[in-house]
Amino acid sequence: MEITIGFTLTLMFVIAAIGGVLALVDGITRARGGAAILAILEIIVAVLFLISLFVVGLPLRIGDVEFTSPLLGLILVILLLIQLAFRSSVRRGGVAITLIAIILLVIWFVFGIGARVVIPGVNA
Repeated sequence: MEITIGFTLTLMFVIAAIGGVLALVDGITRARGGAAILAILEIIVAVLFLISLFVVGLPLRIGDVEFTSPLLGLILVILLLIQLAFRSSVRRGGVAITLIAIILLVIWFVFGIGARVVIPGVNA
């Protein structure tokens, strides 16, 4: 087993990193506000997502499921959507952070992960 730390600085990496950091800030803000269980899950997944962006070969595995950046990003987006739907005592700024994190992570999914979606004039 070999673990290497490294990354290639691209626009999609920066978008994913900013989305992960905003999700982490959102989770910390919500944990202080009262919605503790979902916020702690969001913090854990956001930290694992950010680590998975920088570390290659990290053995994040439970059974046969390997937790890679795309899977952790998907779990993070789902948690952010749940937090957005069941918002507790978070001010408007917290909702903006949540929305920006969701938008950045979705952009990373659509354009960054192997460019599975082809949009003429944008990534074609």
